[in-house]
Amino acid sequence: LAGSAAAAQRCALSKYINSRVHPLSAVPTLPPSALQEHCFYHGVVRGWESSSVTLSTCQGLRGLIVLSSNSSYILEPAPDSPDQHLIYRVDNLRLQGGACGYQGTGGATEDWLRDFTTGMKSPGQRVSRFQKHHFSIEATRQKLVEAANYVDKFYRALNIRIALVGLEIWNSRDQCEVTDNPYSTLKAFLAWSSKERLHRKHDNAQLITGVPFKGTTVGLAPVMAMCSDFQSGGVNMDHSDNAIGVAATIAHEMGHNFGMNHDSAGCCTTPAADGGCIMASATGHPFPKVFNQCNRQELEKYLQSGGGMCLSNMPDTKRMYGGGKCGNGYLEEEEECDCGEVEDCRNPCCDARTCSLKPGAECAHGSCCHQCKLKSPGTPCRERSGPCDLPEYCTGKSPFCPLNSYKINGALCDGGKAYCYSGMCLTYRDQCVQLWGHGAQPAPDACFEKVNAAGDIYGNCGKDIYGNYRKCDIRDAKCGKIQCQSSAFKPLQPNAVPIDTTVNRQRCRGTHVYRSDSEEKEMLDPGLVLTGTKCGNHHVCFEGRCQNVSIIFDSESCSKKCNGHGVCNNNKNCHCNSGWAPPFCNKEGTGGSLDSGPPLPEGERDQLCYGATSEGLELLWQSWLPSSFSKESCFYCKFSVMGFPEIPPKPPSQQAPGLQMKRQQPPTFSGSQSCSVGQPVGLVLPKDIPRRTPPSRPAPPAPKPPTSQVWSPAAAL
Repeated sequence: LAGSAAAAQRCALSKYINSRVHPLSAVPTLPPSALQEHCFYHGVVRGWESSSVTLSTCQGLRGLIVLSSNSSYILEPAPDSPDQHLIYRVDNLRLQGGACGYQGTGGATEDWLRDFTTGMKSPGQRVSRFQKHHFSIEATRQKLVEAANYVDKFYRALNIRIALVGLEIWNSRDQCEVTDNPYSTLKAFLAWSSKERLHRKHDNAQLITGVPFKGTTVGLAPVMAMCSDFQSGGVNMDHSDNAIGVAATIAHEMGHNFGMNHDSAGCCTTPAADGGCIMASATGHPFPKVFNQCNRQELEKYLQSGGGMCLSNMPDTKRMYGGGKCGNGYLEEEEECDCGEVEDCRNPCCDARTCSLKPGAECAHGSCCHQCKLKSPGTPCRERSGPCDLPEYCTGKSPFCPLNSYKINGALCDGGKAYCYSGMCLTYRDQCVQLWGHGAQPAPDACFEKVNAAGDIYGNCGKDIYGNYRKCDIRDAKCGKIQCQSSAFKPLQPNAVPIDTTVNRQRCRGTHVYRSDSEEKEMLDPGLVLTGTKCGNHHVCFEGRCQNVSIIFDSESCSKKCNGHGVCNNNKNCHCNSGWAPPFCNKEGTGGSLDSGPPLPEGERDQLCYGATSEGLELLWQSWLPSSFSKESCFYCKFSVMGFPEIPPKPPSQQAPGLQMKRQQPPTFSGSQSCSVGQPVGLVLPKDIPRRTPPSRPAPPAPKPPTSQVWSPAAAL
């Protein structure tokens, strides 16, 4: 306890959030304003190397004390005596079991499923839990903010910060349909949150509900969707009285949004008895609290593909929970700088005690600040990271690079063969390479049409909200299971086998991932074409269908105002070519947009020379999190993520992210997920009739999780 207190004093974390309650049949209203005390902390235990503390002092002491990988303790107020506290090992924390609804590579045994279902509480019991708090909005809010504090702690290991910028409580009427069907709930929630994002800025939204999902699913989220306007978010079932339980689920689901897959064999080196890893397909108590090297590699891959375009922008500190505080590491109003606590600050330009600039300093933070001085206007501060990204330049007035902007969804890329979607250029070729390896190519259209007309596990256009496979109409065939040509022996993903079909004497190669029967009903298919892929002239894959791009995206009408001398960005402003000036690219100028900062004239760019130290990629993630403890009560929160991941700041890759994505559509659930790489092919077979070649070897058994693991976070918060 002494160590925890010392840690709290040393390292304070403020969570920031705008809260509102939705009463029955009423317009959303803000609760009475009240000063939020700074009562959430991260720290260490003195004398214990590699220890960590996550603590809340809002209403008594609550938190997690980790002394070592196999020695952790829970601290919380006694149930009926708030002045007294309990401390016990995490081994004694009872968490409800469950599975992630995302298609992972791990399996679940029937015993594990029985353990989960027998431990489920009925809806009535969940309502009783909410009533136990006397329908207290404050008690609910405290639990959610405490969970967000844990999530932030988990992600700090990846040099990513999670800032809570919005929390909404639906205590009488849900704002979207919430049922025991995780697919339909996710679809409804993502559709609702995408509309909310238009006027309440956030990067990611998470729903927490007390409604038990069917089967073993406790969470569901799209993969590789963190910056999608339509799919950045997830749904999570509240399965534990302790905030740590739901925090682990949220962290897992967010991991899927960040492009992380379920851990395959050999990835997690932390024993199940010590909690295992956050991205395991199924876990139990003690809860998981670490990411592993596989997760880091998948995160890097996702960011290098262009999937993190929205994460380069700082969160709005005015909307963050708790108000401003010198030393929290966020630059807020009335602060000239903020380099963290005095003990941790290494910034030569900032006085950590007063959060003011040192004498002679013009700035202390930002990529447009060098040696405490502002860089000249037009200095590049964020170069293009791919074909769908746009560059930014220093303004000479701010130490920070302008907010990251990229081409609007539906803008052409890859020489007109593909469209930009959420900052990524998605092609069939890149998706085949991700699945089969180097040299893989998309199969002829006839392969897509024949295979995906079946409407079975091997050929389909995804699942409906009831989990049934959908047949593809001919016009939608190229938005179903992707068909490739490759000489590789098998797909790269674990537990994946090739499904070969001969059409017009061409070998068409699909991918199937073996799972248990229960997983097959609940999880997503990694072999589906990604949302945003160009499926025809002026058409794009969206919700498993090939739809007119002008209906889905507004790129064509937006581009008209750029007069043929620029492209529209994600803010629907023109980014002008060199020689033309914004806002409409109809007058002479130096290029750029209203959002990018002013580039230097071409003649001066070649002469530009400046010294700079490499700066880490700054990630900001805003997320929204609704949640419910009864069938009528849901909570919705927004987060902003900021961090400095150990990842190249200028990702060179231009190919689509790993195929581990559920679908980057508003309500899509048949997206792709992680895969691998292959070799050249296009073999011609003698027969001209469609036929399927069954796998050459029997399906591998689903991996059996450790018996102590009975819970799994879902794909993505």
